[in-house]
Amino acid sequence: MSRQYWRPSNLLNPLPAVMITCMDNEGNVNVMTAAWAGTVCSDPVMVSVSIRKERWSHHMIEETGEFVMCLTTEELAKVTDYVGVRSGRDIDKFSLEGDLKLTKSPSKMVKVPGIAESPVCLECKVKEVLRLGSHDMFVAEVLSTDIDDRYLDESGRFDLEKAKLMAYSHGEYYALGRKLGKFGFSVRKKPRWKKSGKAAR
Repeated sequence: MSRQYWRPSNLLNPLPAVMITCMDNEGNVNVMTAAWAGTVCSDPVMVSVSIRKERWSHHMIEETGEFVMCLTTEELAKVTDYVGVRSGRDIDKFSLEGDLKLTKSPSKMVKVPGIAESPVCLECKVKEVLRLGSHDMFVAEVLSTDIDDRYLDESGRFDLEKAKLMAYSHGEYYALGRKLGKFGFSVRKKPRWKKSGKAAR
């Protein structure tokens, strides 16, 4: 068994492919795609997204201190890619048609709208901006989690398999694969059964 040692690289993949909606002080709204996003705290619930300073969305988030992080699905793959390679300086991304169409969804706790086609939208308020180099990291508190009813199961839980969420890895988009286990499955004791089929006591 051998290993190679490369220069430092961002090989922490796959990552969630999310669409970030944001708005400036004049009310202009934009959508961008981000893969450098993640969970950073559970109490309070907080997430982060890292954005290059030259991106059109960067100044919007700095101005208002708000954004909405919208999860993406297999069905949204094309538009997720499109809003990531086209700048809001040139087009209104909420005016697109056909399979690129996105619809504004009203938010509950922030002024920035979410995306109606997204199964989950996280309404975020920026708490800190970390100047890291090529990217600035916006660390934000999640003020509301907006769920599309279509992706809830009979018990009211969010159904990941039904949503068909999408991931991003090294410039490519991937559908999430089959479930391999549930949190804690490696230490969970298996039930013992008697020959009669009843649980052993």
